[in-house]
Amino acid sequence: MSYQIGAIKTIPANLRFLAGGVAVCICLALVGCGGKHAASIEQNVNVDPLEKTNRAIHGFNNQVDKILFKPTAQIYLVHLPQPLRTAISNFFRNLAEPTTVLNDVLQGKGKQAVNDSARFSINTTLGVFGLFDIASSLGLAHHKEDYGQTLARWGIPDGPYLVLPIFGPSNLRDAVGKLPALMLSDPLLLIGDEPYLGEGRYGLLHAGFRTLHAVDLRAQLLAADPFLEIQLDPYVFVRETYFQKRQLDVQDGSPPNEELDDLTKSLLFGN
Repeated sequence: MSYQIGAIKTIPANLRFLAGGVAVCICLALVGCGGKHAASIEQNVNVDPLEKTNRAIHGFNNQVDKILFKPTAQIYLVHLPQPLRTAISNFFRNLAEPTTVLNDVLQGKGKQAVNDSARFSINTTLGVFGLFDIASSLGLAHHKEDYGQTLARWGIPDGPYLVLPIFGPSNLRDAVGKLPALMLSDPLLLIGDEPYLGEGRYGLLHAGFRTLHAVDLRAQLLAADPFLEIQLDPYVFVRETYFQKRQLDVQDGSPPNEELDDLTKSLLFGN
């Protein structure tokens, strides 16, 4: 001990002063990091008060995906030729057009409603039930509007972050907005009574369309898997990406602050 004290005394005064300064800087940095960490925790509590439950559902969804959706999507991607996969994607995108048109009207987007109505009419007829995207080649741009975006435009706040079983990331407002999309403006509801297949949306034919749509969407997102695997906390990454993605949707691609990276947006959420 005496040797150490003596060694300290032999350090020049200017070096002792420098060491003291470094120690003070380290202490201030630690305090600053602690403050930022506390602010981050407070922010997470505000936007994700159900984080414990959400993480559990997130884990459940990952297991279902690992066992069911991902292997099926990989088979789908390998064994179905690209033109057929494109036609299937076009078909389901066309089915979403009535929901978009209705929300165009609810948001007061008259010109866009005319554009999207024309898209649906042309692709459903000339495009053979939407298998071919004829409207885009005619210069009619594709838009996507939903009830969650409409509620946001009406001033309804996001509400807490939610992870829905199977459906994945959402928030309270968008979760409520999914109900009319499924119950009111979905063309698959036009499926009538099918002998031996069940009735309406509860029939096997309807369930088959839903399953094919889910597999097609999962196949489009396979390229994002390696990107997600390198994240320290995939749950937080998906949550923050979802927030930014929905901000882009509500602001029609022009949020007031930061903008989500185009690659991340396309990999995680598709078109």
